[in-house]
Amino acid sequence: MNRSTLSLVAAAVALAAVTGFAAVTAPGGDSGKADAKGPARLPVERSSLLCPAPSLSELAETTYTAYTPKGSGEGSGGKAAPPGTAVLKPAVTPLTDDTTAKPTDKGDKGDGKSGKGDKKGKKDKPSEKPDPNKAVVTLKEPGKPASATASGSDAPALTGSADGLLAPGWAAQQTTVVSGGDTRAVLGTRCTEPDTDFWFPGASTAKTRLDYVHLTNPDDSAAVVDIELFGKDGPVKSEAGEGITVPAKSSVPVLLSTLTTAAADDLTVHVTTRSGRVGAVIQASDAKAGADWLPASADPAASQVLPGIPADATDVRLVVHAKGTDDADLKVRLAGGSGSFTPAGLDTVHVKSGMTASFDLKNVTRGEAGSLFLTPTSDGGKTPIVAALRVVRGTGDKQETAYIPATAPVGDRSTAADNRAKGSTLALTAPTAAATVKVTASPGTEGGEPQTKTYTVKAGTTLAVEPPVPAGLKGSYALTVETQPGSGPVYASRTLALPQDGIPMFTVQTLPDDKGTVAVPAAKQDLSVLGD
Repeated sequence: MNRSTLSLVAAAVALAAVTGFAAVTAPGGDSGKADAKGPARLPVERSSLLCPAPSLSELAETTYTAYTPKGSGEGSGGKAAPPGTAVLKPAVTPLTDDTTAKPTDKGDKGDGKSGKGDKKGKKDKPSEKPDPNKAVVTLKEPGKPASATASGSDAPALTGSADGLLAPGWAAQQTTVVSGGDTRAVLGTRCTEPDTDFWFPGASTAKTRLDYVHLTNPDDSAAVVDIELFGKDGPVKSEAGEGITVPAKSSVPVLLSTLTTAAADDLTVHVTTRSGRVGAVIQASDAKAGADWLPASADPAASQVLPGIPADATDVRLVVHAKGTDDADLKVRLAGGSGSFTPAGLDTVHVKSGMTASFDLKNVTRGEAGSLFLTPTSDGGKTPIVAALRVVRGTGDKQETAYIPATAPVGDRSTAADNRAKGSTLALTAPTAAATVKVTASPGTEGGEPQTKTYTVKAGTTLAVEPPVPAGLKGSYALTVETQPGSGPVYASRTLALPQDGIPMFTVQTLPDDKGTVAVPAAKQDLSVLGD
């Protein structure tokens, strides 16, 4: 094997080790030839996903759904890819009920003052540990989703991997409905790849909030994690957030309010690993407005896009953190169905370096779904930022909350794995140029025929549609969005509404590129810069 090929393999192994979502072999044959425009793109051969423990409520009902879109069927070298496997299994939760502040369905806010023993002071029995070798969701073929359900607070976090034909574009989602108590809500999240660095603007340690960072380790050795907090005045002192150990194949929830004595309405949480990899996501619960998962923002960048604010949002709050040594001066544009405009009072916003700022947009959409564009002003520099929206629907005691983080574009393809016969809204936005996408509704988990529809989005607008539904649908189904050739970049989110007892319960998931392919330089290229 020559030096270039050796370097290629080293790079591929490093990619798989760090990201956990891709593994490739040296290219050959006719498939995926590199041309003068750059490296070829080949389907990934292995993907990893992590799902957090769904809920601490005994009333929780959780659905896990997994799906891989149909692909080309070719692997490296133009050979047919093997059928493959895709399995999600339980992670172990090393903390038991007697050491974790656990909210009950009778008013406990998770402060440990109730729900940790009976009136005589006896501790609860530890939860029965799930079998880490027993599959929860097994996907058998591309193009057909699989699902499983779990009830109560013992529903586990999941870890898993896919290979062969099932690896490219493998997606999973968990959707939890808590029908009563202080934690009543619909909580949904995409299961994510393991990584080493995460930013979460929009968290809180306010008295009305109960925010947990869920850390899940997919590997066979322990990971060590640091958690930093940034408020309106900069870093928040927190020695308790340093050196948190997440055991192998385990999931650990960390209550943010135990990391600092400061009560802050709006925080940015930065999760990094000293060793190993984790999946990280925040479960944010509000005593007055339900709960949902707060996913990580897109990587820090000078511009960000936050797609899919529901048309009937009653309160919207933007939270931005400026990373680096310089302040950020930003233009804010809301893109609706016919164009974009600057929300009142937000011609420009200023965010100081290392600090977190929040801006109240109120009912900014006013009956028309929209997306938020954040870009630097002409003299605002290129300070990288992270951002998220807290979105509320409903009023009074019938409010529900969801979060929309800044996200990467759809890229080649992205999938929302869990959709129902009713309640899904797909939001598509094109910040810079007109975009065209193909949307495919998969067969249902229990039957139905796939349906496809193409949409065009005008530049600077948001298109919100009821997506196609499989003919004869039985069960739930997946939605796959594919950017078409010649299209401008498109950003997307899917809202799933599951109203209950007059409460507009909902959850929103963004749709970044599924990373189903990886760029692989031709072996003849000089890769000496990657090392021997």
